[in-house]
Amino acid sequence: MIHLHSWNTSNGRKISIMLEELGLEYQWHPVNIGKDEQFHPEFLKLSPNNRIPAIVDPDGPGGGPVSLFESGAILIYLAEKTGSPLWPTEPRRRLEVLQWLMWQMGGVGPMQGQAHHFRRAAKVEVPYGIERYTQETYRLYGVMDRRLEGRDFLCDDYSIADIAVYPWACRYEWIDLDFDRFPNVKRWFDIVTARPAVQRGLKAQEV
Repeated sequence: MIHLHSWNTSNGRKISIMLEELGLEYQWHPVNIGKDEQFHPEFLKLSPNNRIPAIVDPDGPGGGPVSLFESGAILIYLAEKTGSPLWPTEPRRRLEVLQWLMWQMGGVGPMQGQAHHFRRAAKVEVPYGIERYTQETYRLYGVMDRRLEGRDFLCDDYSIADIAVYPWACRYEWIDLDFDRFPNVKRWFDIVTARPAVQRGLKAQEV
């Protein structure tokens, strides 16, 4: 059984969706970031960067336990562990998935995360921060909309790249994202939302 240490955030939801897609048994261990539980010593042993999510797999490589932090690394690990087509074996297809996963990790996550912060959590209003990160997030969704022209998923088939982006897209209302501006993103969003494993993964960390 995989042990998922996480909270109901966009990055945390990636992993419960992935685990549901793979049909792996797992136990959720909530790490309440609103109460700074990510700084507790026992969690820092798993995630020294004090960020969720982290996993512990008692049956890691060689049969021994392994712990991992960083959501992108966890997605790749789980896909490789199970031989899932969500992480293709053919080199060119794998590289395509990898680059869009990194696009999420280096672009959508940090930029939209900052937009969330300045729009919802900052103790004082910072118009420049709101404008800068909101507009950069919109630009990234424009990149995604062009990519999805004539295709259902970011790559040839549904993959860990889609799983990585989707929980961020779920927070579209937090940034006043108008799907009418990004019809291909909206179509993709509806396709992914309809997946039963995605629905289970979203509910798995509800509190």
